[in-house]
Amino acid sequence: MATLPLSVCLEMVYDDEPFRERVARAADAGADAVEFWDWRDKNLDAIAAAADAHDLAIAGCTAGGTLTEPAQSAAAVETIRESIETAADYGIETLIATSGPDQANRDRESQRRTIIDILSRVAPAAERAGVTIVLEPLNTAVDHPDSFLSSSREGFEIVDAVDSPAVALLYDVYHQQITEGNIVCTLTENVDRIGHVHVADVPGRHEPGTGELDYATVLEALAAAGYDGYVGCEFVPTGDPDAAMAAVDARFPE
Repeated sequence: MATLPLSVCLEMVYDDEPFRERVARAADAGADAVEFWDWRDKNLDAIAAAADAHDLAIAGCTAGGTLTEPAQSAAAVETIRESIETAADYGIETLIATSGPDQANRDRESQRRTIIDILSRVAPAAERAGVTIVLEPLNTAVDHPDSFLSSSREGFEIVDAVDSPAVALLYDVYHQQITEGNIVCTLTENVDRIGHVHVADVPGRHEPGTGELDYATVLEALAAAGYDGYVGCEFVPTGDPDAAMAAVDARFPE
């Protein structure tokens, strides 16, 4: 199997079965971990039991909260702290945070300050719990037109401003290829600030090998740079999900 640890997003890759069966299929495909979006609408006990039965880690789930609106700051902090406690209870290693929408009535700098403030307030709890919050920029050109944070550059600046070992960037190769390109250089030059990676091809958000990205080169460079976090499969398979997972594995460095 792949030298980089591999995680499977249960909502994207296997989306037509109960979650326990999705976990089993991820294990059969050779994954090291599973991940999912909002934990609040899941039976976490069942997912955790299935993951344990198949010797899989739970790599991550979403944290929740809107980070760009000062009026919602207290609620965002409470929401993320609740997610930290839940992640610690279930051995979930990372919490995925997105910025929320670009507030039309506020300038970018004030929104950035709000994001930094919220993440700074929850970082100590994450440090104590051994959970990493990973901030994910989302592309605005295709999938998330209202997202405040789209570029990895600005994401790294926010991570640096928070300055906590429990706050890093989620580098989604699909989103960043659409937003800015220059994938290999950005990954390798910032590997110490990346806590999780997502993969899907462009265009279409399907499995690696269906689009314009040379994933064998991307993943080889990522491994050579010393990245040791999960590579999360967050794509829509073009056909059989197991065949799609095999296509991913074929592009991992030996």
